[in-house]
Amino acid sequence: MKIAIASDHGGFKLKDIIKKHLEARKIEVKDFGTFSEESCDYTDFALLVAEAVAKGEFDKGILVCGTGIGMSIAANKVKGIRAAHVTDTFSARACVEHNNANIITLGERITGPGVAIDIIEEFLSAKFQGGRHQRRIDKIMEIENRYMK
Repeated sequence: MKIAIASDHGGFKLKDIIKKHLEARKIEVKDFGTFSEESCDYTDFALLVAEAVAKGEFDKGILVCGTGIGMSIAANKVKGIRAAHVTDTFSARACVEHNNANIITLGERITGPGVAIDIIEEFLSAKFQGGRHQRRIDKIMEIENRYMK
């Protein structure tokens, strides 16, 4: 499994904790930045990860900012991305099982490191259930095709 990860300054510390956890599990991780707590724009890093995941270069992506909300909004502007902002393990699993999410977004200011690791584990181990959920994903893709040229 190959994971793309990035943060802005508000998610820098949590991103590093998650990255170290993934590396300890021998999961291939590419860090797209930021590499310090110096103020920067979350949109730049959300775009890097979203494009890499959309191109199929990575299996999944993880984005971290202060709340996770801005990263989610920005990443979802890339065609083919289904970025879910989650704060609990149930949503982390359901976003994959029901929505086939390929990026998860977290907020360092609202999610502690222990919960964040649990969320990541659920996200990475979950499998898309297909069936009735595929019909809904197909409708999302129809919307993308209509509005994302």
